[in-house]
Amino acid sequence: MDVPSRGLFTGNRGILHTSDKVMGPALWKHRAWICCTLDWQDRHRNVMSGRNWTELFFLDEAVAMAAGHRPCAYCRRANYNAFTEAWGENLKAPQMDAVLHKARAVHGARRLQTHEDDADGLPDGTFIKTDENYLLRQDAVFPYTPTGYGAPQPRPTGRVTVLTSPPMITVLRGGYAPHLHPSAG
Repeated sequence: MDVPSRGLFTGNRGILHTSDKVMGPALWKHRAWICCTLDWQDRHRNVMSGRNWTELFFLDEAVAMAAGHRPCAYCRRANYNAFTEAWGENLKAPQMDAVLHKARAVHGARRLQTHEDDADGLPDGTFIKTDENYLLRQDAVFPYTPTGYGAPQPRPTGRVTVLTSPPMITVLRGGYAPHLHPSAG
């Protein structure tokens, strides 16, 4: 069944739900946070079924990257290869995952890191937070909602709070173009 609010991608951080399909307290169970296709070899799963992994859903790949997820090397091999090439170093997935984890998780806290940067120097595909969460694209920002982006607004100038981690920004600067939801124009 197609559920538009699930977005374009699913993600994995391990088993985060309990046996009664309730999200538990953990934000992750391993460091391999991956972004997968929703449609893989015509396989179908019931959400939060079994004890293999908890399905997370992302509007698009820019959202997944801002949340700290890299492309899956199994179901999204071409994207994974482009991502590793844009990374700029010849690292294997566990090495990249270690770098990404250090940049995304606040040690000892149940939240993700943010940082400050100059909006003018940030690449397309970066997420920032002002009064709302925004996707940077060309000379505009697009307000994020779980079902799509709002109308473009002028890109801010000066310092902004950045949700996308520095290693992901390096990948975006290296030429990786995340797959965006159609509402991003």
